[in-house]
Amino acid sequence: MALSDSFLQELKMKTDIEDVISTYVTLKRRGATLVGLCPFHNEKTPSFTVYLATQSFYCFGCGAGGDAITFVKKIENLDYLDAVKTLAQRAGLQMPQEGFDDSLSKRRRRILEMNREAARFYHSVLLSPEGKVGYDYYIGRALSAATINHFGLGFAPNQWDALLKHMRAKGYQPAELVDAGLARKGQKGYYDNFRNRVMTPIIDVRGNVIAFGGRVLDDSKPKYINTGDTLVYKKTNELFALNFAKDSKEDALILCEGYMDVIAMHQAGFTNAVAGCGTALTTEQVRLISRYAKEVILTYDADEAGQKALQKAMTLFDQTDVKVRIPALVGGKDPDEIIRTYGRDKFKGMLEGASNETEFRRLALRRQYNLATTQGKIDFIGGALQILATLPPVEQDLYVSRLSEELGVERQNMKVQLQDLVARQGNRREKREFNRIVQENMRKTARETMATDASLRKLRAEDRLISLLLRYPDCSRLCKDFDPQWLTPGFAQRVFTLILQRLEKGDGTELMDLRDRLTDDEMGRLSGIIARGGESADAKQEFSDCLQTIRAEQQKKQESAAELDDQAFRDLFRHHS
Repeated sequence: MALSDSFLQELKMKTDIEDVISTYVTLKRRGATLVGLCPFHNEKTPSFTVYLATQSFYCFGCGAGGDAITFVKKIENLDYLDAVKTLAQRAGLQMPQEGFDDSLSKRRRRILEMNREAARFYHSVLLSPEGKVGYDYYIGRALSAATINHFGLGFAPNQWDALLKHMRAKGYQPAELVDAGLARKGQKGYYDNFRNRVMTPIIDVRGNVIAFGGRVLDDSKPKYINTGDTLVYKKTNELFALNFAKDSKEDALILCEGYMDVIAMHQAGFTNAVAGCGTALTTEQVRLISRYAKEVILTYDADEAGQKALQKAMTLFDQTDVKVRIPALVGGKDPDEIIRTYGRDKFKGMLEGASNETEFRRLALRRQYNLATTQGKIDFIGGALQILATLPPVEQDLYVSRLSEELGVERQNMKVQLQDLVARQGNRREKREFNRIVQENMRKTARETMATDASLRKLRAEDRLISLLLRYPDCSRLCKDFDPQWLTPGFAQRVFTLILQRLEKGDGTELMDLRDRLTDDEMGRLSGIIARGGESADAKQEFSDCLQTIRAEQQKKQESAAELDDQAFRDLFRHHS
């Protein structure tokens, strides 16, 4: 998969990591670096850092790191080559036609082609006499012909091999269809995965058909079938209709439970509606939402399952800076039914009257108690203060004042009780954090103790050695009498040797130059080394000191081995090999 150095150099010159990352992450300047909320894990305090000098990024929270290629690869769920192609297209560069293995990218493109053709097939069947039952279903759900076309809705015929026959005629093989999740292989051969179902294509933000959702029209089971994970689709990472919602002019996204809710909302003009893809809301989907909106309106079903899903969603969003609002949906079990029964304006009013998360929890708690009784008031106040204890002081004051007026209870008394609760919770958090740090330190110590061939002193010296070599290439001249085999086997040896070899040839050693020779984990580790390294007042002297430290540790190891008897030495060799 190796690309020419000349191409990578040109790509590097025409790619600015700030421009790339700022498309996905809001960055703020902090000295010589840029910081923002990490798109790869949930956080409220920015730990994601972009280094302009090295054209790299590193998250001190989750350890993700690398160059622009690594970032695009990770955030868009692409392989290395497709990430390079994305950046090349962005930079106006033509990909080289030879010299690399394009097999994985070809498989991805092939699956996308099959999905697009399958979507055309299902849609054409829906509009044919054979698909009338599916078309009538959609019309019965109050969908217009324009909406059906807009979402590319379709129908899978009640046949074992209708799609197979169609795709074979287009030049696709059954095994390829299995790879795409469109067919299955049984004891008697291949057969269609989707049969006798209305079909909803799932389209990513780049406009590719990546998967399908199929629903039966009778009582047969399973009611829903969704495409399993493929090379182009992972359901936990995608949101239905985000390809449309991202272009809406609304500041918030509306999160629904099902495809039909989303489709009904879009038809009614709420084009910022999205839904999960046949799975409970995931942290990856929450992070995806945070890339496109700073506020989310949760419109989950009113049944027990919907309310459980709502509670989980609120918990997930609590770990982000995305504001949550919850409307009181009345008059139907879901948004689709409410819109069909009462119309767009009624539903719009419900959205506009949506409570924030705190108010929603407070009102839900209030309904649990009889406030006409003293005990009911006491229990409600205790629960409400538990909710308020997590809020900033200003919001606490506002809600305490409101509670005081509603319940006729002295404000100051509740304020004192709240302050006491906040203090106790703070102590418990500190204790948990202390215990976590102690446990992590114990695990770290255990790992370091197990690393019998590398002391902590040596490991630190190796990291600094690599950091200095990347930042100050002239230090390579000090390595004439240094054997890379003295470094810890694995990452340190490989990266150090790779950098030296490229410097000897006069090749570049920036992260993008090394990217196709390192794994994602190695790129993250190397980015962390660079991020923590910083500049040096005397690079060559510091580099020499690191070399001497590693030499000394190697000498200790050799002397220790020399003191062993023959059997012990053989055991040691066997252990390390």
